[in-house]
Amino acid sequence: MPLYLEDLTPGLVFTGGPLPVTQRDVVEFGRQFDPQYFHTDPQTASSSFFGGLSASGWHTAALSMRMAVESPLNFADGVIGIEVRNLRWPRPTRPGDTLRLDLEVLETRPSRSRPGWGTAVVRWTTLNQADQIVMTAEPVIWVARRPG
Repeated sequence: MPLYLEDLTPGLVFTGGPLPVTQRDVVEFGRQFDPQYFHTDPQTASSSFFGGLSASGWHTAALSMRMAVESPLNFADGVIGIEVRNLRWPRPTRPGDTLRLDLEVLETRPSRSRPGWGTAVVRWTTLNQADQIVMTAEPVIWVARRPG
């Protein structure tokens, strides 16, 4: 069921996932979008800052986006981002991790300049299978208002 701005209240929580992360996923994303050795070469990554192969933070963000889109937080006109506040990667995502995304509505506001629309700030907390946080962010999203 699609959600409109009027359906969202601060404190409302949704969960997305689970989503497994494979070594192949990490290496392929790294090669295409963030070609640093600790994302692309399992052997040399062992001597890196991360002590092993790790997913790019942008890969973790992309996986989080997928879980958000597929979650029950189903915005009527899609997830239309304006900005992302407080993006952090406190620990790396690793091959073999299974991620989930906790989404919490922090605030909503009707738009003064675009009738029929408003904004929502939603805290994203991406966790691995051990409930360790691998990413946090606060996207600001355009949300349609209920027609009529």
